[in-house]
Amino acid sequence: MTLSREALSLESLAALSARERRLVLGALALAALMLVFGVLIPLDRSVAHAHDRLASKRADLSWMQGVAPELASSPAQPAATGESLLVIVDRSAREAGLAGSLTSEPAGPGALSVRLQRAPFDSLVAWLGRLAQQNGASVESATIERADATGLVNAALVLKK
Repeated sequence: MTLSREALSLESLAALSARERRLVLGALALAALMLVFGVLIPLDRSVAHAHDRLASKRADLSWMQGVAPELASSPAQPAATGESLLVIVDRSAREAGLAGSLTSEPAGPGALSVRLQRAPFDSLVAWLGRLAQQNGASVESATIERADATGLVNAALVLKK
């Protein structure tokens, strides 16, 4: 049996036996189901997923555009000056008025062990903040204890660049 235009007509369908008609109608129903479930529904899901991704990307873009002015006005990241961490710590401690209470020694590659005796706590915290912001130094570990006078502390720090 070859399929041609006349084979698909209603007259040719009526000319088939009842069993052949059921077989042809079943095959057409199966083909329709395969088209719906095999092509149309996955395509619809794919389009819906693309719309969701597009909405997510638009939300991300909107957030980035909102944050861009804030980032543009923030201070630049510390520039690599080539100075050693020891030089940076010594210079910045003098600028912060902490040089008299500071002792330091190397604590490994790129790290420095720093001790401060009877240092003003507020000055210590401000100094550490400036070290991080201006020079990219971070506190790897810290032990801070109250000293004998109000507002003064003894601190043991490990700084890393």
